[in-house]
Amino acid sequence: MPFAPGTFGTLMAIPFYLALATLNIKMYLLLLIVIIIASIWLCDRVSKEIKIHDHQGMCIDEFVGYFVTMIAVPHSFLWIFIGFLLFRIFDIWKPWPINWIDKNISGGTGMILDDVLAGIYSCVLLHILMRIIGA
Repeated sequence: MPFAPGTFGTLMAIPFYLALATLNIKMYLLLLIVIIIASIWLCDRVSKEIKIHDHQGMCIDEFVGYFVTMIAVPHSFLWIFIGFLLFRIFDIWKPWPINWIDKNISGGTGMILDDVLAGIYSCVLLHILMRIIGA
């Protein structure tokens, strides 16, 4: 997408999340770790081959961040939507240390790690909201 590639990448992650959400939490977390490791390797390799760091066409980092956001979250439209919004806010805003990682860690590790942290921030906030609402 020529505009808002991160937003569209996150939207594309939702159907894949719904498939992963059918797994029990242990399998979800195990697969998430595998996806994170594979994504770091893939992003590093592709960025070296095309000689562009964090090309906007590579959206696997948004997938990873959204999958982290949705750890142990109900699979309803409401929570999927709130998770999407929170992840996009943290991914765009990049509060510390996300902004530091984005600027200082290169390669696939930096590309994936900043979205993992945005996902962690989003996940924590989602779980707080779930407690408040009683979901």
